[in-house]
Amino acid sequence: MSARRVRVRFAPSPTGPLHIGGVRTALFNYLFARQHGGDLILRIEDTDSNRFVSGAEEYIIKAFEWLGITFDEGVGIGGNYGPYRQSERREIYRKYVDQLVEEGKAYYAFDTPEELERKRKEVPNFQYDATTRMEMRNSLVMDRTEWEQLIVDGTQYTVRFKVEVGQDIVVDDLIRGKIHVKSDILDDKVLYKSADELPTYHLANIVDDHLMEVSHVIRGEEWLPSAPLHVLLYEALGWRDSMPSFAHLPLLLKPEGKGKLSKRDGDRLGFPVFPLEWHDPKTGDVSAGYRESGYFPEAVINFLALLGWNPGTEQEIFSMEELVNTFDIEKCSKSGARFDYQKGVWFNHEYILRKSDDEIARDFAAIVAGNGVEETFERVKEVVHMMKDRVNFVKELWPLCSFFFIAPTSYDEKTVKKRWKPYSTQQMTELIEVLKGIDDFSVEGQEPVVEQWIADNGYKMGDIMNAFRLTLVGVGKGPGMFDISAFLGKEETIKRLRKAIEVLPSGE
Repeated sequence: MSARRVRVRFAPSPTGPLHIGGVRTALFNYLFARQHGGDLILRIEDTDSNRFVSGAEEYIIKAFEWLGITFDEGVGIGGNYGPYRQSERREIYRKYVDQLVEEGKAYYAFDTPEELERKRKEVPNFQYDATTRMEMRNSLVMDRTEWEQLIVDGTQYTVRFKVEVGQDIVVDDLIRGKIHVKSDILDDKVLYKSADELPTYHLANIVDDHLMEVSHVIRGEEWLPSAPLHVLLYEALGWRDSMPSFAHLPLLLKPEGKGKLSKRDGDRLGFPVFPLEWHDPKTGDVSAGYRESGYFPEAVINFLALLGWNPGTEQEIFSMEELVNTFDIEKCSKSGARFDYQKGVWFNHEYILRKSDDEIARDFAAIVAGNGVEETFERVKEVVHMMKDRVNFVKELWPLCSFFFIAPTSYDEKTVKKRWKPYSTQQMTELIEVLKGIDDFSVEGQEPVVEQWIADNGYKMGDIMNAFRLTLVGVGKGPGMFDISAFLGKEETIKRLRKAIEVLPSGE
């Protein structure tokens, strides 16, 4: 690591909700910055005015607040290198556009969309480059007075970067090593559009990274094809010595089949691909979010950290602090990381087990109240203690253990058929009398008395306990029977026994 201060950035475009792949990129930037005592910048790249979506920027900021990924400067925070929205930096970019044109490293192009489309139809695999640029309508084939007059007349134009052939471009990547690319295969990318007076991603990205003194660019593999052009731009602007180090993260791949992870995969297989629920302002469609689906932010962070990075040990559960201390960008994989969404569910279950009963009970208490039940926090916590190891999400607790709070109004037919014997009515009637005589209704108070009664009468333990469970729960599931009856208390337990005896077949 050089003596240069570590400064990294995450630069999303407000064109929709933040994809989970973008969250992972932001996380790796965060871990890298924290590990090296550096700065993390939030920059909004909103130069594509045609794709801007209202509410997307606010969504991005809220998503990071929920996830616990904090920024040191940027949009909504401030800092010494602002403004941090690219749409507010027009004049800054214009200066460098003019510099490149004046130095002969870029040129004005007046080709209309229709002319470009005709050319693509005429020439297979057409590319606007050194072999074709002199056949097009641009300032390279016009007198200066001619193209200057076009600009004065308000003719729309773009500014294209002039890529010289015969160069060996070297991209030094922290994950992939040295990548050599011949300049001959690159096209003259558009750097600026007069239609909205904004630069494209390529120029704005370079200018901002340089002026904001970004030391490392950590981004997704999808940007790797742009890296050679960015190296050329750094050189063309005279910034070769301050060029950041690159690290291109592996793609997140579909859970099954080929290709990168998409929203369609989540819709088909039933898992979110966005951190928060997204309401599309144009279509009204609602897309699921990890938060609303019941995931803990710590579980999402832990899950994403291990997609494309391996700590080299068997450890899987990491706190954010442990991730900061352990993370090594050079140990990221070169190949894509398959998005095992079921592993994400596993992580959430593990975090439920590791969280205190108080913490889980705070979430579950709201669900209990939302189902019209008034219950004390301590009793909700008792249920959580008994049941949290059986669920992957807090919201799954209610259907699993609502019987603790609401007596069953019906009894599962399969369980009745299997567990309610012709003699169960008589045995449960006797059990009521046994329970009446128990003063200490704790688990320790009930269990030896009931077991002695079973033994004294020669009854089968399974027959008694299965029928007892059916009367209190309504189905054949749940924790230990004396845990249930101790929680319900003597009065409620006997009340439920009597109700079941009335409803279920007597065997007579």
